[in-house]
Amino acid sequence: MNIFFFIYITLWATACLVATVLYIKDKSAYGLSHANYWRFLFQRWKVITFLVAASGMTVIAPYTSDPTWDYFDALFMSFLTFFTAPWAVGALYKVAKKELPLKQAFVAACIWMFSAGCSYYLYLLIRVGVYPITWLPNIFASSALCISGGLLWNLDWRKDKGVIFSKTRYRHLAGRWRSV
Repeated sequence: MNIFFFIYITLWATACLVATVLYIKDKSAYGLSHANYWRFLFQRWKVITFLVAASGMTVIAPYTSDPTWDYFDALFMSFLTFFTAPWAVGALYKVAKKELPLKQAFVAACIWMFSAGCSYYLYLLIRVGVYPITWLPNIFASSALCISGGLLWNLDWRKDKGVIFSKTRYRHLAGRWRSV
């Protein structure tokens, strides 16, 4: 492994460690830790759209021009995206609106990047012993999928308003999620 990738991996591992410590120190401050997030995520239509998307990504994976893309990494990255992208996109939006502290953006960005690529790179390091040369374009392509999934699965429906983004329905107050 060349020095660039060694430094990159070291910095990335350090960032993940810091994000993990921040999260563990104050789990209740992160929406990802709350049962309401998981209830919100596991609505029937969201699970169905996830199953369709994950099936499509998994089935086509070995037939792309990327020799490192296989059924297994397509499937686990689909699950990671479904579980984390709605929260990460929502948290980054709320940090930008100054509704959440900056440390949440750091944790959300680390979770996003782990879901969008670093889990895949770690898998390849373990599976074949090399860091993929496609790492940079993959970050952009996978991030586009995470943004799309995060936006899609942040949609909600209210009888009085119709389809809305959940940020207008759920507010993070004092470490708890509640409907407004």
